[in-house]
Amino acid sequence: MRYYLGIDGGGTKTTCAVGDESQLLATATAGPSNIVRVGELQARESLQQAVRQACVAAGIAPAQVAHTCVGGSGAARPELAAIIRRSLAEILATPIDIVGDMQIALDAAFDAEPGVIVIAGTGSIAYGRDAKGTTARAGGWGFAIGDEGSAHWIGRAAVSAVLRAADRSSDASDGTRDRSPLPGSPLAAALCSTWGVTSLSDLARAANSIPPPDFAALFPAVTASSDDLATQVLTHAGAELAQVATVVIRRLFGKGHTAAVPVAMTGGVFRHAPLVRQVFYNELCALDTRVEVNPQVVEPVEGALRMARRATKCGADTPVRRL
Repeated sequence: MRYYLGIDGGGTKTTCAVGDESQLLATATAGPSNIVRVGELQARESLQQAVRQACVAAGIAPAQVAHTCVGGSGAARPELAAIIRRSLAEILATPIDIVGDMQIALDAAFDAEPGVIVIAGTGSIAYGRDAKGTTARAGGWGFAIGDEGSAHWIGRAAVSAVLRAADRSSDASDGTRDRSPLPGSPLAAALCSTWGVTSLSDLARAANSIPPPDFAALFPAVTASSDDLATQVLTHAGAELAQVATVVIRRLFGKGHTAAVPVAMTGGVFRHAPLVRQVFYNELCALDTRVEVNPQVVEPVEGALRMARRATKCGADTPVRRL
């Protein structure tokens, strides 16, 4: 019996799936393994922990694995791929393919068929493939200048929203905004609590600190808030994600394409923010009536596992296309 590993390494968590030739046997989740965000040591620890726990849950030893596929944001860059491969080679003797997170997500959603996947996790990107195998992408330009609709973008937008609201508040004229969260704003209080600060001025200082703070850590506070400001931020996020999806759809499926265009969602933002999913669906359907959106949030690790199986069937020396 051959066993395979699929790994989805993200900025928030790392998921490892173990499967045989036909079925999923077990999954395990560890900490983040995005090297750019958490560094080599943390990434190594998370990757190895996820593999060990998944193998234990499946009742196999790492030495029994025939092939491994790892997907992660920017993971296929040669310098990062070398670190990932070195970290996993300490516990795995298997061949290891390393690809972009959008590749495993697309495979999880559509196998080898055409479609568009929109990823909204710590970062965001849209990626698609047409019937001829031509691919296109949009977004994913990084936290500082892009990644609209991502957890990082939502956290940053929420901080900006509460500070702008403080400026517009009649209570701001007496200077109290510098000493306490915005009166009557549950979102402001939640953001301050998450970052461990006690005033809006401290919140602003934290947001402008160098190195930049973890804006994605604020995402749960935004989704849990009933504040109108939170609703506005999440609504804007859904609309931005629909726009980036439309760019890819129009590049791959032009006006001459009259058939349905399959679209899928993946990532923690879609999974944990129903409002973002709803707005994304409504906006995208309004922008392009051909789309058929899968209402279920895709698990990218399933694509990584599928790619590991496929690589073995194609032959160990068959190159895997990396992005």
